[in-house]
Formats: sequence, structure tokens, C-alpha cells
Amino acid sequence: MSPEPPNASLLTTTAQVRAGLQLVIFTAVVLVLVIFLDNRYRVLPQSIHNHLPAHHPGFVVTDVTVVTCSAINPFSSCTKDGPNWHRIEKDLYLGSGYVSTAYLHVRRKKEDDLEPHEEIVLDVKVGRSVPSDVDPTSKDVRWESRPAGIWVKKTAKRHIGDAAKLVTGVDVLFGPDAADPRSNWAVSHTSLFLDAAGDTPEPRLTVRKGPAISNLQKPVPRIRKDGKFKIMQASDLHLATGLGKCRDAMPAGSPCEADTRTLQFVERLLEDEKPDLIILSGDQVNGDTAPDAQTAIYKYSALFAQYKIPYAGIFGNHDDEGNLDRAGSMAIMDGLPYSLSTAGPEDIDGVGNYVVEILGRGSTSHSALTLYLLDTHSYSPDERKFRGYDWLHNNQIDWFRSTSQSLKRKHKEYTHIHMNLAFIHIPLPEYRNPHQFSVVGNWSENPTAPGYNSGFMDALIQENVLLVSCGHDHVNDYCVPGANEKKEPALWMCYGGGAGFGGYGGYYGYHRRMRFFEFDMNEARITTWKRMEYGDLEKKVDEQIVVDGGRIHVAVQE
Repeated sequence: MSPEPPNASLLTTTAQVRAGLQLVIFTAVVLVLVIFLDNRYRVLPQSIHNHLPAHHPGFVVTDVTVVTCSAINPFSSCTKDGPNWHRIEKDLYLGSGYVSTAYLHVRRKKEDDLEPHEEIVLDVKVGRSVPSDVDPTSKDVRWESRPAGIWVKKTAKRHIGDAAKLVTGVDVLFGPDAADPRSNWAVSHTSLFLDAAGDTPEPRLTVRKGPAISNLQKPVPRIRKDGKFKIMQASDLHLATGLGKCRDAMPAGSPCEADTRTLQFVERLLEDEKPDLIILSGDQVNGDTAPDAQTAIYKYSALFAQYKIPYAGIFGNHDDEGNLDRAGSMAIMDGLPYSLSTAGPEDIDGVGNYVVEILGRGSTSHSALTLYLLDTHSYSPDERKFRGYDWLHNNQIDWFRSTSQSLKRKHKEYTHIHMNLAFIHIPLPEYRNPHQFSVVGNWSENPTAPGYNSGFMDALIQENVLLVSCGHDHVNDYCVPGANEKKEPALWMCYGGGAGFGGYGGYYGYHRRMRFFEFDMNEARITTWKRMEYGDLEKKVDEQIVVDGGRIHVAVQE
């Protein structure tokens, strides 16, 4: 054994200290990188219940503030100390703050648990200077300033007057076009004062006064007194967080804010056509430009609520590419005014497999029309074998068949001819028209249907669905028959046509459009057409009868 070198214990201790310091430095660097990347490329929590105070009925807001922290300091925390504080899980910089992150915090408490001396919030505003609606000498009511330009109007519990004027919820939306469809909520006209990147949609507070509505009644669509009913299919809106980026607008070179122009188009058709129901057939949200999907969903929902029109939606392949997955987005949609959207059975693949029944006119409880809405998912689960997009899964088709069979007996009680339709996002393989039937409308791109055929069209025909309509391919808007076993036309397959300026639309001078279906239950007739965003605005394009007397109607070609 060789003799121990001089100061061996000291050398050993020095090496251990050096190794320990290296470990601490390495750990700190890793933490900084994790926090930086987490905030730079943040995928916000999927559960909407984490940031919707509306899910806490009986609470009142007692304070509001913004907490800012460092994105590069691992010891910096964006949390508020103290009881009853709730953080809205949305980075106010939407991940664009290289140095800072910031979160809105709301303190709330059950009204029954408040002590007489405790203070509550009567109003929340944003501005550079103190609001002027309170006497500055008043001891009972006063405004207090908070970071980011927030002003909180406070008073003691003993001074509570009308409970409907109490602030019971505060949330965050983004962009100058932010809207809130929820009852008793209002969006601030002024954004929070934060030094965000120039192209980042600015955060805006939305405030609820009065109690939350816990049991929102869904509307019941019904055939009108004249025996008619009209559906507007709004497909591929591609809405963003903020104004969005316009793509392929016509005329070329004209100023365009994508979401503004899209929603103006939708509103014009609501005014002109006065539909009884809106079907959203997927890609309502443009995932790449929607770091806060809630903001995008609220924009179209607020418009429909303004016109008091029921709507039902399914998802496309882009809806869950923002910060919310399908379940989170559907949870939002399911709880909004005038929405018929729902997730469907949990044991069936996808989110949004459900049925909407349109009741007959008058007071009857019998269904006149049944709409089947199904989730066509996103991208192929087996890209090597079947490139492109996913397909309707076997358990979805089984669910559709069993649901249809269970409804047939009751549908026979309807005094007129009952009719069935279906809506999906990604087209079926049969949209490629293998039997070379005549096409009505524009076929401007090859259908991006799945490479695998799971047999859903056959199931539709067997269950007497007369028509299926999809979205996805923006510049296709045609209708074509699908064939039965005898290779005879047995149902219609239609496209809605792309409506949103946040998605592509530049092939062959294409103009955004939307499809309509009008049902005349007196004749068991379905007529369909499209309306354009640009050009001849009053014209019904490619108007055709697709069902007559409850049967598929194919016009004889001259």
C-alpha cells in the first residue's frame, strides 16, 4: 500500500465541496432552462375549472391583484401568499415574456363566512387614473389601486346593498376583440398595462356581477309554425386569440383582420338568413394562433348568444392544437348559453359524439329531425400504413347504430316523415366519388379523407341517414351522392366550405362561404345552397333539392 499523500483529507474535502458546488450550479441552470422553456412554450392547463371562478357559486370577490415573477430566477414565484387566493392559470404574457411571467390572482370567500368588518369588491376597472364615480372623502366606499392598472372598488360587508352588484368572478381573456357570452359577465374595454411583446394579444379582465348561473337550461330547437327549419353550417372558422392573421383574402391586397372579417361574415348571414340552428363542423379554433382557446371559443359563442340562436359543435384537427384539448374545449362549450354541444359517452372514442333532436312544430315532444354529430379525430394513428387523417372508429360506428336503432320506434310516432342527417369534420373516403356521380359545386382540391375506410358510410345508409356534411377541405364545397350495394345513389355527401380567414382559401380565386340546409317538413324536402363572403352577396349559390318526399333526390342531368 502506498503511503497517504500529505493533506489527503483536505484534498478529499476540497474535491467534495467542488463537486457539490458543480451539482448546485448544474441544478440551478436546469431549473432556469425548464422555467424559461415552460413559460416560453407553455401549454396551459387543460382543465378549464382551474381558471373559471364561475364554478364556485356562493363566493364573492374580496380582492384582485397581479403577481409578476422572473422567468429566469428559479426562486421567483408567481403565487400570492395568504388564504383564499386563487390564481387564474393563464400567463398574462401568453408565454412571450422572455424575462417575466405574470398571473392574475383573485381572493374570494363565501359570503356567509364573511365577518361584518371584512371588505368585498363592488367593481373592478382598468385605467391610468382613479375612477371618478366615488366621493374621495367617503369612508364607506373607496377605490384602491393594484398592479397593471387595476382599480378595485371596495366596501365593508355591512354596507352591502344589492347583491346583484357584487363582483363574484374575475377572469382573463385576450385581444381587442375579446367577448364573453356568459350571463352577467362584461369584458373591460381597456387592457391590462403590461409590457408585452408587440404582437402578443393583450390581456383583458372580464368581470361577473351577481350570482353564477349553475343550471343553464339548454334550448330546445323546434320546427317553425310554417313547417320549416333552417340550419347554417359554419365550418373551419379558424379563430385565434386576438385578431388573427388573414390568409388569402379577396380582393388581394385589401386590409384584413382575420377574426374580425370572419365574424362579420357570420353576422351578416345571421341577419340575412335567420337560421334556426348553427352547426359548427370543426376547426372553430386555429390552434397555431390560439394560445388561449377560451378566448377564441367565446368570440363565436358571444355572437350566437347575441342573436339567441342555438348551436352545436364538433371538433376538427386544429381545435386542440392550442392550449386546450378536446375535453377542455367541450367543457367550455357545454356550459355556454344557447349551446347544445356536449362530450357524449365517455366510453366511446373521441369527444363530441352526440345527437341533437329537432322537435316537431307546436307542442309535440316527437322528433322531426335527428342530427348525428361525431368526432372524426385528427391525424392517422398508423401513419406508416395509412397516411393522413384518422377515421371513425368501430366503437363510434357501433354507438351510432345502437343509438339509431333505439330511436326508431319513437321517431315513427312523428306525424310527418322523420329525417336523419349527420355532421363530421374530416370527409369520408367515399367523398372521392369512386362511382363518378355528377358533382354539384366546386371540387377544387383532392379530398383529404382517411386512407382507411372503416365503413361509416355504409352504416349511414343502413340507418337511413339521408345526408352527411363535413368541413376540413376549405375550398371544396360540392355535394355528391354516395352509393349503396347496388351502386345506386343512397345518400348525399356535402362539404360546408371554409368560412374563416385564419385558414387557407386561396385556390382558384376561392371566396369564403357557408352552406345552408332548409327543411320543409310539409313535403319532407331538404334544399341546400351556399352564401358567399365576397362577390354577389345576395345570391344563393348551387341551390339544389337533395331530399324530396323523404327520399334522396338526384336531378336528371340534361
